[in-house]
This record gives sequence, structure tokens and C-alpha cells, in this order.
Amino acid sequence: MDRNTDAIREELQRLRQQTEAQVTALDGDLRNLFEASRASNADDEHDPEGATIAFERAQLSAVLDAARRRLAELDVALHRVDDGSYGVCERCRRPIPAERLAARPSARTCVACADRR
Repeated sequence: MDRNTDAIREELQRLRQQTEAQVTALDGDLRNLFEASRASNADDEHDPEGATIAFERAQLSAVLDAARRRLAELDVALHRVDDGSYGVCERCRRPIPAERLAARPSARTCVACADRR
């Protein structure tokens, strides 16, 4: 493995650890919100103070789902580093530009192929 591959792996692992910590924190927040809503008999549907507990729960669930997807994408990217296909478009087999990988390290397609979806 060359230095560049090692650097890519290290960055992907750093992003994975960061995302995994985010998933853990969001999961804890969601559990706490469920517990708080179970312990409360507040009528959140008619609360003049703002968003309902149901809305907060849905919003937090969506953010958690996105973080879990990002974690899975990073796992795939790490596998692609291992098998030598990282940085190569899955559709057209051309190199994925470095700028795209810098912006989205888990990218599996080049910009042209991503636009065709």
C-alpha cells in the first residue's frame, strides 16, 4: 500500500469514528426524548411554545437515519480502499476527480454518472 492509500484510509477511518460518535449521541438523544415523552403527560399537540414532541422525534430520527447511512457509506468506501477500487467510478470505470472525493469521500461515482441518475 502506498502513502496516498494510507492517508485516504486514515481520513476515512477518522470520518467513520466521528460519524459513529454522532450516531451514538443521536441515538442517546432519541432514547432520552422517548423517555421524557413517556414520563410526561403534557399535551404536546396543543403546546403554544413551539414544535410538538412528535415533530422533534421525527426530526431527530431523520438526522439519525442520515448519520447511519453516512456510516454505511464510509464502510463501503473503506472496503473499496482495501480492494483497490476506491476513486474509480462504479458505472463508467473512470477515475473520480480528487475534488469530488475531497467533498464527498464516500463517492462511488463520478459527477457525470451521478448526474445521470
